[in-house]
Amino acid sequence: MGIKSFFKNAFSSMKKSAKAQHEVDKANFEAVKAESKANFEENRGSKTFAKAKADAKKNWDEAHMTPAQRNEKMQKEREQQIADAKKRTEEANKRIEQAKNSK
Repeated sequence: MGIKSFFKNAFSSMKKSAKAQHEVDKANFEAVKAESKANFEENRGSKTFAKAKADAKKNWDEAHMTPAQRNEKMQKEREQQIADAKKRTEEANKRIEQAKNSK
């Protein structure tokens, strides 16, 4: 096998590989495009300009919080989540008791 045939085979292999990768890239692009369109259609009409503007302001404000403010906000969110979880646990326990008593 000479140098000429070596390079011919190498470039042929690279060409096939590039074509295969191009097909993968096209398929991925089409998938992302379809997912984006689906997300858009699902949210059509639910996002108004005012809501988008409010969301942007919220994100801006959150990005410019001091660490102490951020920690305080996160603590409040954690406390709320704990309270919600306890409430759900209570409701589930009531349902368990009702199920036991009804049998």
